[in-house]
Amino acid sequence: MTEHASLKVAGKTVPVTNLKKVYYPKTGFTKGEMIAFYMQVAPVLLPHLKGRPLTLKRYPNGVDAPFFYEKQCPRPRPPFVKTTEVARHHKEGQIEYCVVENLPTLVWAANLGDLELHTFLAKAPRVHKPTSIVFDLDPGAPATAVECAQVALWLREMFGNLGLQSFVKSSGSKGLQLYVPLNTTVTYEETSPFAKAVAQTLEQAHPELVVSDMKKALRQGKVLVDWSQNSETKTTVSVYSLRAKEKPFVSMPLEWEEVEKCLRQKKASLVFFEAEDALKRIEKKGDLFAPVLTLKQSLKKALKNFTTSPPAKRLKGTGDGSIAAYNAKRDFSQTAEPRGTKKATGKKLLFIIQKHAASHLHYDFRLELDGVLKSWAVPKGPPFDKETKRLAMMVEDHPYDYARFEGTIPQGNYGGGTVMVWDIGTWENLGPEPHEGLRTGKLHFQLNGKKLKGEWALVKMHGPRATKGTEWLLLKHGTDMKPLSAKQDDSSALSRRTMDQIARLSRKTWISRKK
Repeated sequence: MTEHASLKVAGKTVPVTNLKKVYYPKTGFTKGEMIAFYMQVAPVLLPHLKGRPLTLKRYPNGVDAPFFYEKQCPRPRPPFVKTTEVARHHKEGQIEYCVVENLPTLVWAANLGDLELHTFLAKAPRVHKPTSIVFDLDPGAPATAVECAQVALWLREMFGNLGLQSFVKSSGSKGLQLYVPLNTTVTYEETSPFAKAVAQTLEQAHPELVVSDMKKALRQGKVLVDWSQNSETKTTVSVYSLRAKEKPFVSMPLEWEEVEKCLRQKKASLVFFEAEDALKRIEKKGDLFAPVLTLKQSLKKALKNFTTSPPAKRLKGTGDGSIAAYNAKRDFSQTAEPRGTKKATGKKLLFIIQKHAASHLHYDFRLELDGVLKSWAVPKGPPFDKETKRLAMMVEDHPYDYARFEGTIPQGNYGGGTVMVWDIGTWENLGPEPHEGLRTGKLHFQLNGKKLKGEWALVKMHGPRATKGTEWLLLKHGTDMKPLSAKQDDSSALSRRTMDQIARLSRKTWISRKK
């Protein structure tokens, strides 16, 4: 690669300079590679830049050297660079912003060292009418993108309850950014107060993790839900923009399943992508952010729902597998389920299977370990022979006291429906040490229950069918067991009640009996 060249781009000649200059010293990523990245990502990037005034964030000597913002579109500039005038806010006059409408303009801006692309949420000339609402989720150390993932999932739930779809991307820096596309006639006077109210409501629901005030003293170990981006005076880093970090990370769209996986595995690196991986990902998945450009959603309807049906005090989220996730999903003023706490237990470890008629009938399989109940949802119940494999989806830990919970969870609450203690007893480990088995994905054990007696195993699934990372198989080992009769299947191991009898109880039921 030469130091200087003239590129023929979409029929236009664009001079480029200092192509060998290292922009990211830690990786050796050069200015020429930066320009090449923007040329390759252009098919998915340009639609998101179209019509939006751009603030240049220029790094003429790379990420470790001084940078500067530039709102006024630089001169001299080629005739193919389009601009738009926007009134100044604090004094008279106008600013002539660049608008990246085509590939030659993108290459020209990149050659100026415009490493990061920061755009309005609105399009010119209607710069007072945003097309989306955005929340920047910024973690305060020691919080990371893992904590941002939990907050993003709570926000998704809030918006889902309001009838709004939301989309998420990595900032490419430390956290995540969540977009609610509108693409209707709204103004910042409507979106900004709504965004602030959402952030404050979430903070009230989860003060242990969420903060809506930008004061740094309040942010340690928490996630700032920065709603203030919803302003005509602010710009937000564009999707597919490079970021000026130690490595050439890209602000990349994410699938919600990836956010859930980041939270479950507590692995922030799962939501960050360097330039090379970003291009491979785009080739495979296309533009995951495309709906943000076209999806029309009514803010007025959402505002009505927000004011007439305020969100629950705590949101379910997806959970990270911990007791904290169990508590976050439940309103204990509404349900008789026990609060989530760990408990020191005896030498023998408890196992429980609860038959649960929630939205779908399933069996909850639980093994006591470390004072909590490690839990899997088994849609078709435990297998009785070695030929049968049963899907078991790992869910959040449950408290020890849940072992004898039998009754009705009110509808509208998480897991609403009837719960029966289908079987209860003790379990003995037959395989590797249980913690190692959970880590490697194989548990082998003996069950000594009122109904189930014998060997079983839990084996974690891998490969293309394991899309969520929580898929396990419950397998029968050792000698096959005679299947239970219909009467035995519909009989509580504690109370001997049937599911219908439990469901007919008029009050919340909390049965606690000795084995």
